[in-house]
Amino acid sequence: MIPRLRETTAVQARYLDFIEALKAGGFEGDLNPDYANRTVLATDNSIYQVLPQGVVYPRHHADLQRLAELSNSKPFADIVLSPRGGGTGTNGQSLTDGLVVDLSRHMNQILEINAQQRWVRVQTGVVKDQLNAALKPHGLFFAPDLSTSNRATIGGMINTDASGQGSCRYGKTRDHVLELRTVLLDGSEWTSRPLTGEELAAACERQDRAGLIHRLVDNIQKEHAGTIAATFPPLNRCLTGYDLAHIRDEQGRFDLNSILCGSEGTLGFITEAKLNVLPIPKCTALVNVLYRDFDTALRDATDLMTAQPTSIETVDSKVLGLAKRDIVWHSVAEFFPADGGGEIAGVNLVEYTADDEPTLQAEVQKLRDHLDGVQGRDGKSVGYTVAWGRAAVERIWGMRKKSVGLLGNTRGEARPIPFVEDTAVPPQHLADFIRDFRQILDSEGLEYGMFGHVDAGVLHVRPALDMKDPEQEKFIRPITDRVVALVQRYNGLLWGEHGKGVRSEYAPAFFGDLYPQLQRIKACFDPRNQLNPGKIASTGAHTELLKIDAVPTRGQQDRQIPAQVWDGYAEGVHCNGNGLCHNWNYDDPMCPSWKGTRERIHSPKGRASLMREWLRQLSRRGVDPVAEQRRLGTVSFRQTLLPRLRNSWRKLRGEYDFSHEVHNAMSGCLACKSCAGQCPIKVDVPEFRSKFLALYYSRYLRPLKDYFIGGLEFILPSLAKVPRLYNGLLRPRFMQQLLGATTGMVDSPLLSGVTLDQALPDMGIRYATPDALQSLSETEKQRAVIVVQDAFTSYFDTQVVIDLLQLLQKLDFVPLVTPFKPNGKPLHVHGFLARFADTARDNARMLNAVAASGVPLIGVDPSMTLTYRSEYRKLLGEEAPAVELMQEWLARQTQHLEQHRYLFQRGAYKLLGHCTEKTNAAPAMQAWQTVFEQLELELTQVETGCCGMAGTYGHEAANLATSKTIYAQSWGPAIAAGVGGERLMATGYSCRCQVKRIDGQQLPHPVQALLQATSGKLAGG
Repeated sequence: MIPRLRETTAVQARYLDFIEALKAGGFEGDLNPDYANRTVLATDNSIYQVLPQGVVYPRHHADLQRLAELSNSKPFADIVLSPRGGGTGTNGQSLTDGLVVDLSRHMNQILEINAQQRWVRVQTGVVKDQLNAALKPHGLFFAPDLSTSNRATIGGMINTDASGQGSCRYGKTRDHVLELRTVLLDGSEWTSRPLTGEELAAACERQDRAGLIHRLVDNIQKEHAGTIAATFPPLNRCLTGYDLAHIRDEQGRFDLNSILCGSEGTLGFITEAKLNVLPIPKCTALVNVLYRDFDTALRDATDLMTAQPTSIETVDSKVLGLAKRDIVWHSVAEFFPADGGGEIAGVNLVEYTADDEPTLQAEVQKLRDHLDGVQGRDGKSVGYTVAWGRAAVERIWGMRKKSVGLLGNTRGEARPIPFVEDTAVPPQHLADFIRDFRQILDSEGLEYGMFGHVDAGVLHVRPALDMKDPEQEKFIRPITDRVVALVQRYNGLLWGEHGKGVRSEYAPAFFGDLYPQLQRIKACFDPRNQLNPGKIASTGAHTELLKIDAVPTRGQQDRQIPAQVWDGYAEGVHCNGNGLCHNWNYDDPMCPSWKGTRERIHSPKGRASLMREWLRQLSRRGVDPVAEQRRLGTVSFRQTLLPRLRNSWRKLRGEYDFSHEVHNAMSGCLACKSCAGQCPIKVDVPEFRSKFLALYYSRYLRPLKDYFIGGLEFILPSLAKVPRLYNGLLRPRFMQQLLGATTGMVDSPLLSGVTLDQALPDMGIRYATPDALQSLSETEKQRAVIVVQDAFTSYFDTQVVIDLLQLLQKLDFVPLVTPFKPNGKPLHVHGFLARFADTARDNARMLNAVAASGVPLIGVDPSMTLTYRSEYRKLLGEEAPAVELMQEWLARQTQHLEQHRYLFQRGAYKLLGHCTEKTNAAPAMQAWQTVFEQLELELTQVETGCCGMAGTYGHEAANLATSKTIYAQSWGPAIAAGVGGERLMATGYSCRCQVKRIDGQQLPHPVQALLQATSGKLAGG
């Protein structure tokens, strides 16, 4: 039996009955009626928030048949089901107050690739980039190119008939669908493909749901062919959602896929797809055309189209400005040079592809000749750059793809949001249309951002509104109505590529006399209106379409959170649902806990959703978590002990508290901070997680492991005095098991056995005390650098610090070492915020005093070092000590490196970077490249995700399985692949520790590899 709360409503009880019947009927997937999963799937990438009654994750095709058959039975004929894929929809397409059916968790297999005939068969939970990664070795790709391609599923693309970049050449998803396997709502299934006349006649003869559907759609096409031809505008982005215009293909065959593509889950469960794939163009280039005025960019695009490029995309100055504040900018800045003549207010990105370099060069040269001839004239560009090759081009497309998320990172509470943002008009009218569109927004005093596909006449326009303000929310209706009228005046469409969803209320206005035919189709597939009701078409007069201002919005929920609480948790509450954190690629660091579990509650978007709901519930009870956090700093451990004991006893007895569900999601976070670096909204889960844990454990007892981890930095100096005793106690297997049972820690590392206190005198290196710094001569001071200790390398990997110091000496620097003080990061990670604040202030006083000498400070471990520019900066502001990553400082020491280049034996190396380092200090990874190049050493950076250790995360027993899963997804294959004549290195202590634990290999730190290159022997090893 599924647990039921005392306050369960009749509707909730009905859905719980359905879920229990589903389980009893042999459903093998996951069933989640819990509030956390419901909360996380209550939002997508739209302005809406609709709480479902539960979430189910089918494991296979048979599960969907069980689901459909049960919903078709009399007791459950009113159960609402809504298919969901990646959840990237901007119009609430997959939101429901019924049951979410998520196909992305389990039904995500690539079933067959036929490279010779150029087709692939996949389950519809496959992500678009996942598919293209599998096709790449065959020289093929699936063409529709979305900005959300690293998390959008094939099923979602089919259900919205997605198109994206390059659609003028490659068309829409529908143009590449060969067959679809669909489970109909009566539990039967049908595989649709283009049918000849004889095949259609046979299908119409069937006496089942499939036969009824074929007879109806065929009749509609024949009876209304003239009206259909007159109604559909001749656009690249034709009218999606039961596409009547393409029931017959160019060869005259009947194609039910045209009805299913764009149907947004309102007709059936599409489980498999056979897709046409194309050869990857061998050569590519991107011409970045720069303008002083965005209107000029739009108008000039029509002229650029005559050069017949593969695609033309555009972005405005707002998007460019936001990109400059994002991690993505360091990879594309060279293509958008600063210009003293004025700001760049618009860019047209003109792509060319070809199968050979001479053809590509010739095509690009034609455009360059044109641009050189008109440059500087009124209405023309002021310059351009060219990116040659796939690597460079993909970096720029990566910036363009991030546009949708970047707009959500606008400063202030009014942020650009999607509700009228994918209009399509004939491309030759786009500039005039946008001029009139802007007049609508300007008349209301609204700011906005723009980007899009100018070659297809589609531009994404996002007005900035603060949906927490009821008065601003009222803009949704009048602006949408005015844009609808404007679109119709230009003979365009309201839905250029992102589907209808809640905006389906305008379908009758665009379909006109054909709308009743859509209703007939909907009723034939779904007679009881159970599949995603209120979208695309109603089933008849007795049902209605949703209204854009009648569906609950996120703003309505968010406005229940007081302003001071909202501001106090700003690092989480602004998540706009763009879903970049659901990145499929294992070799991308973004959110390893999502990749390791495939549970959306364990993603930044999921955790942000839970945080917002938790804050809302607290606010409804009159609790101010910001004030409560301050109060905790004045309350002793003893004062809170009795209430925590009482609450923990209630928890053991099963008493419900939503905080427990939030805690479960937060506990799975590795605190790697990849979200903070990569999320375009800058959602910082470790930051709000620490605040949550501080409050949660003011009400409940902490596990013993938290005290062990939080206090480790403080006891290590004492333990290091007796390393043999400590290591001797921990080394036996039974002691590790005992430690796991008592503290929840596993595979605890052993002390190095050598301390810096012992090693430094022999090396002639001093601690950075005031006396030592004052005794430096001016010449020595110019060459001096201070190494800041961290607990993990100083005590568990001491040789790395020793080797760094020896390398610095060989490079003729004068290294010093700070006396050890706890950094406090483990305290912050686990929510000991008051203790962290005291620790950070104490450490900062010492480091700032040392830094006052003018000698630079560098850190060894990336994660610990970056704490100074993140957590310390948030706490201390300008008083945070300036501690650089070692390679940031070393890369600037050009003269020293050049003078000592002769010391280094030539060699090739491969570097596996720490995920925090790669995502929160991206230029620092390039600094390693600079260092090795200056020493004439070859360095390749290996694309990897997270190693799964992340400080102490992988040492916690509860995380062990997930930690190993994460390692196996990216680092494991990288290590197993071997390095040939090159040597693997890793910058992070936790990464090296994980590799040693799982694969038994000891990877050196880059400074160790460099030291070895000076002598042919690794120092100390």
